[in-house]
Amino acid sequence: MRDAAIATAALGSAPFLRADDKAGRRPPVLGSGEHTYECLHDWGQLPDHIRYGNTHGVAEDSQGRIYVHHTVGSGSPSADSMVVFDAEGKFIKSWGREFKGGAHGVHWHREDGQEFFYLCDTARRLLVKTTLDGEVVWTRGCPFEETGHYKDPKEYVPTNVAIAPGGEVFVADGYGRNYLHVYDTAGRYLRTFGGTGKTAGRTSCPHGLMVDTRGAEPELVVADRSNRRLQYFNLKGDHLRFVTEELRAPCHFSQRGPLLVIPDLEARVTLFDRDNELLAHLGDGTHYSGLRDKPRDRFKPGQFVAPHSAIFDHAGNIFVVEWVEVGRVTKLRKLT
Repeated sequence: MRDAAIATAALGSAPFLRADDKAGRRPPVLGSGEHTYECLHDWGQLPDHIRYGNTHGVAEDSQGRIYVHHTVGSGSPSADSMVVFDAEGKFIKSWGREFKGGAHGVHWHREDGQEFFYLCDTARRLLVKTTLDGEVVWTRGCPFEETGHYKDPKEYVPTNVAIAPGGEVFVADGYGRNYLHVYDTAGRYLRTFGGTGKTAGRTSCPHGLMVDTRGAEPELVVADRSNRRLQYFNLKGDHLRFVTEELRAPCHFSQRGPLLVIPDLEARVTLFDRDNELLAHLGDGTHYSGLRDKPRDRFKPGQFVAPHSAIFDHAGNIFVVEWVEVGRVTKLRKLT
């Protein structure tokens, strides 16, 4: 199976051209077989008054609307950090000026028939629950007194959120002290686990996380980015296992049926099967260090620079947002 996965990965790394653009070029096609996608960079009709900063988070709601969370670009007339598009990429609205500079992870969740976002703000060091229009439901800062793990609240920098079927909200202190904190959906603190290190149960930049429901029991999978691995926990916080192969710097996750998509900060998007075996590396590009702060025309079609978050939409397409100064949203439109 390993040999087959590597062969598929090699195919997934090479772009192929089709579907004319204005210059007569065809958008790249990435992947092969059942995992073939048309690569549509700079998706969405961004209005002139909004200039992307680093595009850090992406989500879809129940109506198929796409939400892009970005830090706001230099000189942008609008300070709104959340940009909303319909499924075809038409701009609908924007909100979230209070997240300018700190917009990071965004997690959509349905609760008792209502839809909410759980947003991470790295500048203000906050977890914020909002409605889909940006109305704040509650905010939580550093669990300083609850945990006793922090000498200063400024040590806490939350990056992403995952929510278990029972309503437990897992928050990754990915840019802080590497703990994983657990709340309920009302914002009540429950417990903490993790912390800095390389051994089982410890992490280094637990940047993203997801409740993986592909197995017999739900499990928490963490993108243990600086340790270059995935780490699995049960929902109590006990270490289960590591996944270390075919990863560079995993950032986050999205699940669709047996598939897992992993945006990898080091220039590719990875697809795993139910057993976390490699299906494909998509858009394998050049390390971001000499590219992420460059103008858009320096980016190569069909290659990623610094994928930071990704989701499957309701139709099986993949949306990828990247940690580049000018922002980039790519739709990988499923072909087969």
